[in-house]
Amino acid sequence: MMPQNTSYSGVIEYIKDLPLEAKPEVFCLHENADITKNQLETDSFLGAILITQGKMESGGAKSNEQIISEVAASMFARMPEPIDLSKIATKFPVTYSESMNTVLLQEMIRFRVLTEIIRESLKNIQKAVKGLVVMSSELEDLSNSILIGAIPKMWASKSYPSMKPLASYFNDLLARLGFFSKWSQEGQPIVFWLSGFFFTQSFLTGCLQNYARKYTIPIDLLAFDYEILPQKTASERPSEGQYINGLFLEGARWDIKDSSISESTPKILFDQLPIIWLKPGEKSKFSTASTYDCPVYKTSARRGVLSTTGHSTNYVMSMRIATNLPEEHWIRRGVAALLSLND
Repeated sequence: MMPQNTSYSGVIEYIKDLPLEAKPEVFCLHENADITKNQLETDSFLGAILITQGKMESGGAKSNEQIISEVAASMFARMPEPIDLSKIATKFPVTYSESMNTVLLQEMIRFRVLTEIIRESLKNIQKAVKGLVVMSSELEDLSNSILIGAIPKMWASKSYPSMKPLASYFNDLLARLGFFSKWSQEGQPIVFWLSGFFFTQSFLTGCLQNYARKYTIPIDLLAFDYEILPQKTASERPSEGQYINGLFLEGARWDIKDSSISESTPKILFDQLPIIWLKPGEKSKFSTASTYDCPVYKTSARRGVLSTTGHSTNYVMSMRIATNLPEEHWIRRGVAALLSLND
């Protein structure tokens, strides 16, 4: 609303009456964006405090060395048995008609590298605390990370992207290992937990590869059509493609009744999507009318770097989902789907 008095003094008085902080609506954002901003500022502030606190001696009943040793021992005890790659390769051999076997083996190789580093470092930090081995710079970083609840650098260098604190990251890792362990023991799941994949693009490429080989269509001509189902469970596999779950919408929610993306509920920042059917097909035949091209990221950081494979370490794909509002509305809202939350 413009000032009624447009003189110099009138405009100055009008400016003085404006709020010190602009509401999110000014930038075409949902009111929940204000909550997200405040959370990020708080996390940044507390993170700086924790880094300082982690280098100080604990004033409680237990020393820092006791805390580190107990946490490391507890994590080590929860680690599953080492992954037997030869057993998996024998049970799920590489075949022309089933690319998912290759995907499973590749994922298990990546997780084996990560789990071996974690297992070895947890064993060594317990020895270092007791003075049995030298406290290297990597082990010192691990000890500080345990104290402040952060992911150690030596783990992060071989890990999938994650913005979770250490305890949540470790629980998430065990859940991922459990998902692939069940797959290797019982066969392909009906619904794939997309959030659990180390290298998500390999799974998506495997789905397209199966379709391309089945119908002898060049894979460059193929893409996915995305159908969000009304239910969160499924009892049978789809005729083509795959069912996936584990995605969260940020900046909007999914309206099951209208089968459309809708405005977020106040004070609810994320909305878990139901099962999504990845339907391979020739992309030239897909319709983009009344849809929003929603980007999908692994974490809420929404940024990453190009890996050696040419893929981003954070961006996964863009999926077309139904909308009753113009696509520009959701673009201004900054709506995206995430595979993993911060906690």
